[in-house]
Amino acid sequence: MHKNYKLIAETLIVFLLNGLLAIVLFEFVANDLLKWLLYIPLLIFQGLWYYRLYIIGHECAHKKLIPENNTVNDVVGSIALIPLLVPINIYRKIHYFHHGFNRKDPHTSALDTFVITGKFKKLKTVYYYFVWYISVFFGGFFLHSLISVMLFLFVPSKLSSKISPAFKGWQMKDQFIAILLFCIGLLFHYVTFHLLGKQYYLLVLGFPMLSFAWVLSLLVYIFHYDTTIGEEVRYNVRSVRPVPVISWILMNFNEHATHHQHPNIPWYELPSKRKQLPDVYAIKNQQTTNFFVAIFRQLKGPSIHYEN
Repeated sequence: MHKNYKLIAETLIVFLLNGLLAIVLFEFVANDLLKWLLYIPLLIFQGLWYYRLYIIGHECAHKKLIPENNTVNDVVGSIALIPLLVPINIYRKIHYFHHGFNRKDPHTSALDTFVITGKFKKLKTVYYYFVWYISVFFGGFFLHSLISVMLFLFVPSKLSSKISPAFKGWQMKDQFIAILLFCIGLLFHYVTFHLLGKQYYLLVLGFPMLSFAWVLSLLVYIFHYDTTIGEEVRYNVRSVRPVPVISWILMNFNEHATHHQHPNIPWYELPSKRKQLPDVYAIKNQQTTNFFVAIFRQLKGPSIHYEN
């Protein structure tokens, strides 16, 4: 069996087992304190596993999970993203823009960089630090992503490219497909709630979505935080060393520098085809190769650029 088909089966089985285990915990563990002490690690794992769904969507957005058939590839990606309420065509548009313009300048695709002009610079600086910490450590990046999805679902397609160049060429049929996929996601959540009831829904989908919001926000920018800014956008990135279990869950996403230099390499070949950054970029970007250090480095805060 091809590695991608094994990946799909593995992801679905673990997804179902996570929900079943959560239900068993709450049904058969009587002590409330013990129940939550056991559930919190599982909840974090559920959040990471939802991130696995997000990365499967990422592979499908690059059209490389089922490369021999784009239609099947997009169907699989859409199914993986249904619990996350993310239409794959919106995901693809935003992600392609990220690859094409990643940290091109302080104004473009640099989530850790804020440009301040005009008066009240100190006050604005404090405000942007607040925004950064909320974005990274309290689920803000997930909320930002959700708002972006909602915006491009319902803004007239002709206005989309004016709001964001990522949506150049976005047509009404694309918007219709995105709305349909989003509604399927809502229906999936509604049916799950209706069939399982409130408590089981929260254990299977509700609480894991909150965990995913935190995990996504914490991890989504560690490979680009405080890296170079400039025209060679494929080098404005870092990789980190693999971490047992986490690298398995995240499908070698730690090999991010290789991915940005060669986006067509499938997830399972990233370690064997590792590509180092040119020295001039590695000096700045590879100051750490530790996964956890890369997370905590974000505590330094954003980069502030002052312009007249």
